[in-house]
Amino acid sequence: MLLTVRNLSTYYGRAQILHGVSLSVDDGQIVALLGRNGAGKSTTLKSIMGLTPPSSGDVELRGSRVNGKKTFEIARLGLGYVPEDRRIFTRLTVDENLRAGYRGSPAAFDDLLARMLKLFPNLAVMRKRFGAEMSGGEQQMLTVARALMGRPACLLFDEPFEGLSPVMVDRLSELIVELKMTGLGILLAEPDFKVAEKIADRVCIIESGMIKYQGTAKELRDDSAARGRFLAL
Repeated sequence: MLLTVRNLSTYYGRAQILHGVSLSVDDGQIVALLGRNGAGKSTTLKSIMGLTPPSSGDVELRGSRVNGKKTFEIARLGLGYVPEDRRIFTRLTVDENLRAGYRGSPAAFDDLLARMLKLFPNLAVMRKRFGAEMSGGEQQMLTVARALMGRPACLLFDEPFEGLSPVMVDRLSELIVELKMTGLGILLAEPDFKVAEKIADRVCIIESGMIKYQGTAKELRDDSAARGRFLAL
């Protein structure tokens, strides 16, 4: 298994947010973490990345424990993260943002950059544009490309479709599927099942910091009772 999360518990101060969260992601698989706002989706991803260190539980990447390490160390081991608020460097150009995300030998940079610009043709024509001059959708694409410059084995997306136009939602969905086809494992936090079901292989539903449901996207689509109970659909 590529990414394994076991019995993860996380606190904000004295308030416990995650209660024994367990899930897994395999190579070339998209797993959607579904739930209402405040259910614990973002905290799960931040706990996996070490941004909000869990108080107990384990996070393993290809069988090696990574929790307890610093976020940059976890990233170097092969976990990428696309935050909800994008966090691009607005005063840097597209090229400079991509270079900032690169991990590897200097000799390999140009080849990887060329692959990213082929994968993101819109970015190829705005390489000298500053982040502050880009639309929300363009910034999101840049955030994904920058994460991929770190050459991750597994990529965590925190509500990547938030605030995007329907056209950009479709484009980003297609891109995520393309990345899956390369063997990348993807954990996608998303509140809207209608968006997630189009691309996800498996789904997990989190409620009040606990995983309440796991199954395939088709199984959840056919289970109106579960969708009504946990997702208000």
